Amino acid sequence: MKKIILVLFVFVVFISSCDLNKSNEVRNPKNIILLIGDGMGVTQIYAAMSISEKPLALENFKVLGYHKTYSANNYVTDSGAGGTALATGNKTNNGHISVDSSGKSFKTILEYAEDFQLSTGLVSTSAITHATPASFIAHDTSRYNYENIAMDFLNVDIDLFIGGGKKHFVEREDKLNLLDSLRNKHYTIIDSVENFNSELEGKFAVFTAYGHNPEMSNGRGDMLPLSTKKAIKALDKNDKGFFLMVEGSQIDWGGHDNDIDYVTSELIDFDNAVAEALAFAEMDGETLVIVTADHETGGLTLTDGNVNKKEIKAEFSTDHHSGVMVPVFAYGPGADRFAGIYQNTDVFNKMMQAFGFEK
Repeated sequence: MKKIILVLFVFVVFISSCDLNKSNEVRNPKNIILLIGDGMGVTQIYAAMSISEKPLALENFKVLGYHKTYSANNYVTDSGAGGTALATGNKTNNGHISVDSSGKSFKTILEYAEDFQLSTGLVSTSAITHATPASFIAHDTSRYNYENIAMDFLNVDIDLFIGGGKKHFVEREDKLNLLDSLRNKHYTIIDSVENFNSELEGKFAVFTAYGHNPEMSNGRGDMLPLSTKKAIKALDKNDKGFFLMVEGSQIDWGGHDNDIDYVTSELIDFDNAVAEALAFAEMDGETLVIVTADHETGGLTLTDGNVNKKEIKAEFSTDHHSGVMVPVFAYGPGADRFAGIYQNTDVFNKMMQAFGFEK
């Protein structure tokens, strides 16, 4: 009898060990959703946690890491160099968009996804031609060459983009109307995310503003979480998978303005987009969700507060970016790769590994 019990015990331990190893193994996802909170550091996140009426979606992540944000030529990165590191796995000079110091292009994760026949998308609360979204699709020595960046959208067969910046496609020095060029490439042009029917097949350019979208406190509404939800639904039609980048642009702008209410309202809105991505990933089981930032903005410090009263007291040390590490949150197949401390360029490398892409 003792021998039988011993054998059963060993068997149970063996099965439990197998289950534990299986739960910890690194699997490859079919889809990746990368959400970038521009200017979002740990303090910005905790400020939003402190005043939010409900727990943030970010609090559901179990895998966390940090990445080092410095650029090729500056301890304090800008969004061009920061976005380039995340999009291409290369550090570059501040102000550059997915090129090196001589102007040679770096291939982006979105372009690799296109090569492997995945569907691709970009969503932003800024102009879609702004530094962070531009880093995934454009190549330029200046992040401010918005008309050139808009032209680059015609060079990549992206399936969907949602954001502001219509101006750079129609009000141009070269007098070209890039909306006509997009239509010639079989894009449907839509002027609001509410009018975007994600059930339809095809490629879509959804312009939500002529320039930048307004801030949350000025009536933007649920543009970002709604765009995220619709983008996922549209891209998920591809059996081979998809890559989607979603940016909460204006957390950064609140930091530049040293306006804590601006920061927290934008971060909570961004977190609502994270919630949409997590909800899909939990249901789908084949989607890796990564949430990070390109840099921190404002040198934010919380000097006092009251979580019961949803109050905080904040001070800023700069109206520019700071050089601190920023957090990385990951959920889904392959999430374990994102634990630890590493370079911002490794976010790209880890996504490439997760997809099984080879350079």
